[in-house]
Amino acid sequence: VQLQASGGGLVQAGGSLRLSCAASGRTFAMWTMGWFRQAPGKEREFVAAIRWNGGTKYYADSVKGRFTISRDNAKNMVYLQMNSLKPEDTAVYYCAQDPYVSSRYSSTNQYVYWGQGTQVTVSS
Repeated sequence: VQLQASGGGLVQAGGSLRLSCAASGRTFAMWTMGWFRQAPGKEREFVAAIRWNGGTKYYADSVKGRFTISRDNAKNMVYLQMNSLKPEDTAVYYCAQDPYVSSRYSSTNQYVYWGQGTQVTVSS
């Protein structure tokens, strides 16, 4: 499985970005996908996750109401729409895949496959 994240960039506070993650593999539609981020000097943290059929989504409190995760299983894609961006959203954003059936969704340990990351910078 290979994951390729894209869509990052520099945006002013209050602006929007849409991150995309392209996944290889024929079993993409079976697994939970997640987005994480890591700011300089900080640990990688959970942002959002979406179950295999897109019916259940989870968000970190810090992004709830501003970010939306979605997926297109026909295209092996997962997206993160980020609105009302804040300077504290600045980080490298990673997409990840959890290839096991689990009730968990926010732990970095459960995700086996990771993309290379895309930089998001929000200026004040």
